[in-house]
Amino acid sequence: MTLAIFDLDHTLLNGDSDYLWGEYMVENKIVDEQEYRQRNQVFYEDYQRGELDNDTYLEFSLAPLTRYSLEELYRWRADYVENWIKPIVVAGADDLLDQHRAQEHELLIISATNLFITEPIAALLGVPVILSTEPEILDNRYTGRYLGTPTYQEGKVTVLQEWLARTAHTLEGSYFYSDSINDLALLEQVDNPVTVHPDDELRAIAESRNWKIIDLK
Repeated sequence: MTLAIFDLDHTLLNGDSDYLWGEYMVENKIVDEQEYRQRNQVFYEDYQRGELDNDTYLEFSLAPLTRYSLEELYRWRADYVENWIKPIVVAGADDLLDQHRAQEHELLIISATNLFITEPIAALLGVPVILSTEPEILDNRYTGRYLGTPTYQEGKVTVLQEWLARTAHTLEGSYFYSDSINDLALLEQVDNPVTVHPDDELRAIAESRNWKIIDLK
Protein backbone atom coordinates (compact mmCIF):
# COMPACT_ATOMS: atom_id res chain seq x y z
CA MET A 1 0.00 0.00 0.00
CA THR A 2 1.35 3.42 -0.98
CA LEU A 3 2.33 5.58 1.98
CA ALA A 4 1.22 9.21 2.22
CA ILE A 5 3.34 10.73 4.99
CA PHE A 6 2.71 14.15 6.48
CA ASP A 7 4.60 16.51 8.70
CA LEU A 8 2.26 18.22 11.16
CA ASP A 9 3.30 21.70 12.27
CA HIS A 10 3.07 24.40 9.58
CA THR A 11 2.03 21.67 7.13
CA LEU A 12 -1.38 20.36 8.20
CA LEU A 13 -1.58 23.04 10.91
CA ASN A 14 -1.21 26.77 10.50
CA GLY A 15 1.11 26.94 13.48
CA ASP A 16 3.38 24.89 15.71
CA SER A 17 1.53 22.62 18.14
CA ASP A 18 4.58 22.17 20.38
CA TYR A 19 5.21 25.90 20.78
CA LEU A 20 1.50 26.60 21.21
CA TRP A 21 1.20 23.96 23.94
CA GLY A 22 3.83 25.96 25.82
CA GLU A 23 1.76 29.12 25.34
CA TYR A 24 -1.36 27.26 26.49
CA MET A 25 0.42 26.17 29.67
CA VAL A 26 1.55 29.73 30.34
CA GLU A 27 -1.93 31.17 29.82
CA ASN A 28 -3.49 28.56 32.09
CA LYS A 29 -0.79 28.97 34.75
CA ILE A 30 0.32 25.37 34.42
CA VAL A 31 3.89 26.70 34.19
CA ASP A 32 5.47 29.90 35.40
CA GLU A 33 5.21 32.56 32.68
CA GLN A 34 8.49 34.32 33.41
CA GLU A 35 10.45 31.08 33.54
CA TYR A 36 8.84 29.31 30.59
CA ARG A 37 7.77 31.74 27.87
CA GLN A 38 11.14 33.24 27.00
CA ARG A 39 12.90 29.87 26.78
CA ASN A 40 10.04 28.45 24.73
CA GLN A 41 10.41 31.30 22.24
CA VAL A 42 14.19 30.84 21.96
CA PHE A 43 13.83 27.11 21.30
CA TYR A 44 11.16 27.81 18.67
CA GLU A 45 13.42 30.25 16.83
CA ASP A 46 16.30 27.75 16.97
CA TYR A 47 14.00 25.12 15.43
CA GLN A 48 12.97 27.44 12.62
CA ARG A 49 16.64 28.01 11.76
CA GLY A 50 17.36 24.28 11.88
CA GLU A 51 19.70 24.82 14.85
CA LEU A 52 17.69 23.27 17.70
CA ASP A 53 19.53 21.30 20.39
CA ASN A 54 16.75 18.74 20.51
CA ASP A 55 17.86 16.87 23.63
CA THR A 56 17.98 20.11 25.61
CA TYR A 57 14.61 21.13 24.24
CA LEU A 58 13.01 17.78 25.11
CA GLU A 59 14.31 18.03 28.67
CA PHE A 60 12.68 21.48 28.89
CA SER A 61 9.41 20.63 27.17
CA LEU A 62 8.76 17.30 28.91
CA ALA A 63 9.53 18.57 32.42
CA PRO A 64 6.07 20.12 33.02
CA LEU A 65 4.42 16.76 32.31
CA THR A 66 6.16 15.27 35.34
CA ARG A 67 4.45 17.68 37.77
CA TYR A 68 0.84 16.63 37.23
CA SER A 69 -1.33 13.52 37.11
CA LEU A 70 -2.29 11.94 33.81
CA GLU A 71 -5.91 12.89 34.53
CA GLU A 72 -5.06 16.58 34.83
CA LEU A 73 -2.79 16.53 31.80
CA TYR A 74 -5.30 14.78 29.56
CA ARG A 75 -8.06 17.17 30.61
CA TRP A 76 -5.91 20.17 29.71
CA ARG A 77 -4.81 18.50 26.48
CA ALA A 78 -8.42 17.90 25.37
CA ASP A 79 -9.21 21.57 25.98
CA TYR A 80 -6.06 22.58 24.10
CA VAL A 81 -6.92 20.50 21.04
CA GLU A 82 -10.51 21.72 20.99
CA ASN A 83 -9.80 25.42 21.43
CA TRP A 84 -6.27 25.96 20.11
CA ILE A 85 -5.69 23.26 17.48
CA LYS A 86 -9.04 22.86 15.72
CA PRO A 87 -9.01 26.54 14.64
CA ILE A 88 -5.56 26.23 13.02
CA VAL A 89 -6.05 23.13 10.87
CA VAL A 90 -5.20 24.50 7.42
CA ALA A 91 -8.08 24.95 5.02
CA GLY A 92 -6.85 22.39 2.50
CA ALA A 93 -5.80 19.66 4.94
CA ASP A 94 -8.99 17.62 4.82
CA ASP A 95 -9.15 17.70 1.02
CA LEU A 96 -5.53 16.58 0.71
CA LEU A 97 -6.02 13.75 3.19
CA ASP A 98 -9.21 12.72 1.41
CA GLN A 99 -7.42 12.64 -1.96
CA HIS A 100 -5.02 10.04 -0.56
CA ARG A 101 -7.80 8.10 1.15
CA ALA A 102 -9.64 7.92 -2.19
CA GLN A 103 -6.55 6.29 -3.67
CA GLU A 104 -6.46 3.83 -0.74
CA HIS A 105 -3.11 5.14 0.43
CA GLU A 106 -1.89 4.49 3.98
CA LEU A 107 -1.88 7.81 5.89
CA LEU A 108 0.85 8.52 8.41
CA ILE A 109 1.93 11.61 10.34
CA ILE A 110 5.53 11.93 11.49
CA SER A 111 6.29 14.90 13.72
CA ALA A 112 9.13 16.20 15.85
CA THR A 113 6.51 17.28 18.39
CA ASN A 114 6.13 14.73 21.17
CA LEU A 115 3.40 12.09 21.24
CA PHE A 116 1.57 13.58 24.22
CA ILE A 117 0.63 16.51 21.97
CA THR A 118 0.42 14.86 18.56
CA GLU A 119 -1.62 11.74 19.34
CA PRO A 120 -5.00 13.50 19.75
CA ILE A 121 -4.23 15.80 16.80
CA ALA A 122 -3.70 12.81 14.53
CA ALA A 123 -7.03 11.43 15.78
CA LEU A 124 -8.68 14.80 15.06
CA LEU A 125 -7.38 14.64 11.48
CA GLY A 126 -8.41 11.01 11.06
CA VAL A 127 -4.85 9.81 10.44
CA PRO A 128 -4.45 6.33 11.93
CA VAL A 129 -0.66 6.20 12.32
CA ILE A 130 1.43 8.75 14.20
CA LEU A 131 5.20 8.51 14.62
CA SER A 132 6.40 10.98 17.19
CA THR A 133 8.92 11.32 20.02
CA GLU A 134 7.47 9.15 22.80
CA PRO A 135 7.61 10.46 26.38
CA GLU A 136 8.21 7.77 28.98
CA ILE A 137 5.45 6.92 31.48
CA LEU A 138 6.20 4.92 34.64
CA ASP A 139 3.66 4.21 37.38
CA ASN A 140 1.10 6.47 35.66
CA ARG A 141 3.41 9.48 35.66
CA TYR A 142 5.50 11.07 32.93
CA THR A 143 9.18 10.81 33.83
CA GLY A 144 10.54 13.66 31.70
CA ARG A 145 12.51 11.18 29.60
CA TYR A 146 11.73 9.82 26.15
CA LEU A 147 11.88 6.38 24.57
CA GLY A 148 13.79 5.45 21.44
CA THR A 149 14.94 7.91 18.81
CA PRO A 150 13.47 11.43 18.73
CA THR A 151 11.61 12.12 15.48
CA TYR A 152 13.66 15.18 14.57
CA GLN A 153 15.66 15.73 11.36
CA GLU A 154 17.47 12.46 10.50
CA GLY A 155 15.69 10.85 13.45
CA LYS A 156 12.50 10.90 11.39
CA VAL A 157 14.19 8.67 8.82
CA THR A 158 15.42 6.29 11.53
CA VAL A 159 12.03 5.97 13.19
CA LEU A 160 10.23 5.58 9.87
CA GLN A 161 12.64 2.85 8.77
CA GLU A 162 12.00 1.02 12.05
CA TRP A 163 8.25 1.28 11.47
CA LEU A 164 8.64 0.02 7.89
CA ALA A 165 10.57 -3.01 9.16
CA ARG A 166 7.85 -3.79 11.71
CA THR A 167 4.94 -3.40 9.31
CA ALA A 168 6.42 -4.70 6.03
CA HIS A 169 5.54 -1.45 4.26
CA THR A 170 7.96 0.08 1.78
CA LEU A 171 8.60 3.57 0.42
CA GLU A 172 7.75 2.53 -3.14
CA GLY A 173 5.54 5.25 -4.61
CA SER A 174 5.54 7.11 -1.29
CA TYR A 175 4.68 10.77 -0.65
CA PHE A 176 5.98 13.08 2.06
CA TYR A 177 4.58 16.56 2.70
CA SER A 178 6.56 19.07 4.75
CA ASP A 179 7.21 22.78 5.16
CA SER A 180 10.60 22.62 6.88
CA ILE A 181 14.28 22.37 6.04
CA ASN A 182 14.47 20.17 9.15
CA ASP A 183 12.73 17.46 7.09
CA LEU A 184 15.12 17.47 4.14
CA ALA A 185 16.53 14.04 5.04
CA LEU A 186 13.10 12.42 4.86
CA LEU A 187 12.01 14.34 1.77
CA GLU A 188 15.03 12.82 0.04
CA GLN A 189 13.88 9.29 0.94
CA VAL A 190 10.46 9.27 -0.73
CA ASP A 191 9.47 8.96 -4.38
CA ASN A 192 7.19 12.00 -4.25
CA PRO A 193 8.53 14.81 -2.06
CA VAL A 194 6.06 17.69 -1.75
CA THR A 195 6.85 20.95 0.00
CA VAL A 196 3.94 22.77 1.65
CA HIS A 197 4.33 26.56 2.03
CA PRO A 198 8.03 25.81 2.59
CA ASP A 199 10.51 27.95 4.50
CA ASP A 200 12.97 29.91 2.38
CA GLU A 201 15.78 27.37 2.54
CA LEU A 202 13.54 24.44 1.64
CA ARG A 203 11.83 26.43 -1.13
CA ALA A 204 15.20 27.09 -2.78
CA ILE A 205 16.02 23.38 -2.70
CA ALA A 206 12.56 22.41 -3.96
CA GLU A 207 12.85 24.82 -6.88
CA SER A 208 16.34 23.58 -7.77
CA ARG A 209 15.18 19.94 -7.73
CA ASN A 210 11.77 20.53 -9.34
CA TRP A 211 9.93 19.25 -6.29
CA LYS A 212 6.25 20.09 -6.11
CA ILE A 213 5.38 23.16 -4.03
CA ILE A 214 1.81 23.55 -2.76
CA ASP A 215 -0.15 25.90 -0.51
CA LEU A 216 -2.92 24.42 1.64
CA LYS A 217 -3.92 27.72 3.22
